[in-house]
Amino acid sequence: MDAYSMDLRERVAADCDTGKLSQPEIAETYDVSVSFITKLLRRRRETGSLEPKPHRGGPPPTFNERDLKRIRARVRRQPDRTLAELCAWAPKPVSDTTMSRVLIALGLTRKKSRSMPMSGTRRG
Repeated sequence: MDAYSMDLRERVAADCDTGKLSQPEIAETYDVSVSFITKLLRRRRETGSLEPKPHRGGPPPTFNERDLKRIRARVRRQPDRTLAELCAWAPKPVSDTTMSRVLIALGLTRKKSRSMPMSGTRRG
């Protein structure tokens, strides 16, 4: 989620400074939460600025480039491996969900083996 714009932050702070409206009324007017207003005013008091904090970047990637190349090669060599098998083989312990996201990010699809039996629900 993106930070609120500086324009909105300045308008909220200005309305708080006038003292004509309470924080809940200001929150309703600008469609923000009361906790946002409280934190905004605290930030201005402590730092002198209404600027949002910088984005911290999130968690580090699970696999490095070398690991991704190995995963890509393994899937191309054996495309009918299950997610569980790929997770067991992976250089770091990961969940099925993480491995699925890695495969999607690499643009790889896992194909079922052609020797799989047909679905019992298929009418032919």
